[in-house]
Amino acid sequence: MESQPNRAAGGADDGPSLVHDPAPGPELLETAAGTLRMLAEPTRLHLLWQLTAGPRTVTELCAGTAAPRTVVSQHLAKLRLSGFVEARKDGRHVVYSLRDGHLVRLIRETLNHADHRLTGEPPHA
Repeated sequence: MESQPNRAAGGADDGPSLVHDPAPGPELLETAAGTLRMLAEPTRLHLLWQLTAGPRTVTELCAGTAAPRTVVSQHLAKLRLSGFVEARKDGRHVVYSLRDGHLVRLIRETLNHADHRLTGEPPHA
């Protein structure tokens, strides 16, 4: 049984959907687990969280995480190889940005979930 993305009332020509209802087969589950493994490192998660607010240079990302430039660069290389971020040259600077709105929402929701766990605030329905 193939799953179909949930679409707005207008139909399939409305562009990409924000919500999908995929069947969780082995390939999809492994890909999802790979995404979560990339998020499971605190420095990478912090870098990605900064990028949810918009593009950033390596210098800005280093300042935001207080991590050494070499560490930030290593994590950014992994994130580029995994397809999570893209980079573009802007003069002498490299500017990083997130490629996917799903990833932006996942990062924000992950941190919101963690905040609820730490503060004891009740979960949302």
